[in-house]
Amino acid sequence: MTTPAGPYVRYAVDGGVATLTLDSPHNRNAISTRLVAEFSQGLTEAAVDPAVRAVVLTHTGGTFCAGADLAEAAAGAGAADPAQLAAERTQAMTTLLRSIVELPKPVVGRIDGHVRAGGMGLVGACDIVVAGPKCTFALTEARLGLAASIISLTVLPRLTSRAASRYFLTGEKFGPAEAERLGLVTVAADDAVEVTAGIVEQLRLGSPQGLAESKALTTAATLAAFDERAEGLAAQSARLFGTPEAMEGMMAFLQKRRPSWAQ
Repeated sequence: MTTPAGPYVRYAVDGGVATLTLDSPHNRNAISTRLVAEFSQGLTEAAVDPAVRAVVLTHTGGTFCAGADLAEAAAGAGAADPAQLAAERTQAMTTLLRSIVELPKPVVGRIDGHVRAGGMGLVGACDIVVAGPKCTFALTEARLGLAASIISLTVLPRLTSRAASRYFLTGEKFGPAEAERLGLVTVAADDAVEVTAGIVEQLRLGSPQGLAESKALTTAATLAAFDERAEGLAAQSARLFGTPEAMEGMMAFLQKRRPSWAQ
């Protein structure tokens, strides 16, 4: 597969809004090392730009984010120190999620496509999420021999406890209406672009200080959980990626077959 020459994450500012667009359709906007780096750079630029009042996170193609780049992860198993490589990727994802949560500007997710695994962590990290009719959501880690370790820090606060147990364990898909009912998204909309534009107009009425301090009130518990649990969860994630079950799960996914343990 040829690696695209253009950016994996596009950054643009217009009318006081910074738009970060996941644009890596060749791998369904999977969370690769390059995507994380470009995403992080965009957040850094938005944070220091006094003209930016809010950030909109969106995507190209029919998938918002497919989760971890399993091809990259599988290739990393052959590295000189695969455990260290997995740990570095996990740390980068942890830093990215925390950067979204602690950004002193509202982050609005505008999604109209499939969301899987790590992509759910990005959704959970956003302050407001508008989901279009093409959205489907799933936490598929258990089917791959993994667990939703780091992303649990941003996903669990958005779900009821019963919903978390069901979807973390079964990996089954659910749609935008269910996502709204459970609290994962703010609004399930027929037109995600139009609804997002209306929300952004409301955010433009807020002062930079007022928005930053108000957001801090809503994210304090999540940031405290990062401080308390991120290190242990990162270690769990890195450990799982190197296990035989996880390798079988990832290879089965890439080869479009059922893993050996599937009944």
